[in-house]
Amino acid sequence: MFLLYNFMGSFKEITIINSEISFDENLNEKLQSFSNCLGMFNKRDKEKSCFRIFVHLLKEKDSLSSEQLAKRSNLSRATIIHHLSKLIDSDLVIKKGKGYALRFNNLENLTNRIEENIFLTFKNLKKVSKEIDEKLKKIRY
Repeated sequence: MFLLYNFMGSFKEITIINSEISFDENLNEKLQSFSNCLGMFNKRDKEKSCFRIFVHLLKEKDSLSSEQLAKRSNLSRATIIHHLSKLIDSDLVIKKGKGYALRFNNLENLTNRIEENIFLTFKNLKKVSKEIDEKLKKIRY
């Protein structure tokens, strides 16, 4: 599911994938499963760059610059900037000072925010669809 929603006056995009979630004890497997559900893996990202950036930000209490992320993940700064842009568009990452940080301090808060935004988006869709259906009833022969 691809979702475009309005957050504080600006539209954000996020991909939600309904896939199996790992309940394995291995933390890395759980993180990969979680990240996959948020659309962080795609066929072009063979090195799992987006996931690696996400994990580095998740582990940090403070923000990290693109240079710091590049050094820690052994990726080019251009790759870092590309994926940070996608993560910002998804509302998962914010610019903080001279660096970048996750919008929320833990995954549970992140998941709750995504759920709220999905709920509001579908609430608005239902309202609009009802209005459209009512108008269509009036003009149908």
